[in-house]
Amino acid sequence: MNTVLTLMMPLILGSVGLYALGRKVDVFAALTDGAADGLRTLLRIFPALLMLLPMIYMLRASGLLDALTKLAAPVLAWLGIPAELTSLMLLRPLSGSGALAAATETIREFGADSIIGRTAAVMIGSTETTFYVIAVYFGAAGIKNGKKIIPAALIADLVGFVMAAVTVRWFWG
Repeated sequence: MNTVLTLMMPLILGSVGLYALGRKVDVFAALTDGAADGLRTLLRIFPALLMLLPMIYMLRASGLLDALTKLAAPVLAWLGIPAELTSLMLLRPLSGSGALAAATETIREFGADSIIGRTAAVMIGSTETTFYVIAVYFGAAGIKNGKKIIPAALIADLVGFVMAAVTVRWFWG
């Protein structure tokens, strides 16, 4: 079984190459055209990524994240979300790695089998890095106006956060 899996990718690539040669396609030109398209896409999305990553660092380093956590605690309690997950919820739309670090810290502090730890894990799996995805995919697709997408995506994230908390309480509460 393991040998078959090891050979799968070379077999697929070889089959595609032979098929292309059989159809008289210039495989090298097709590969270089694809690489050029990839570089053009990278150039379109790079400015957004260049600005997004330092902004995330500044948010954490400035203490604004801690202030927002204190400010959001009453609203989160009303929604049934543990206040300890505020940093995760604030970072998740911005940065997958930042949110994963926040979830890891939370799980380490409260335990993987705690309600807070389980909710953090479900939140990571139920939500998206909204601004990163919008920057990358809108940049790749050449979409310039995303004003209506951002509020809808943030509402979807909020629903994901609330439903993660509700689901964890329902199964383990």
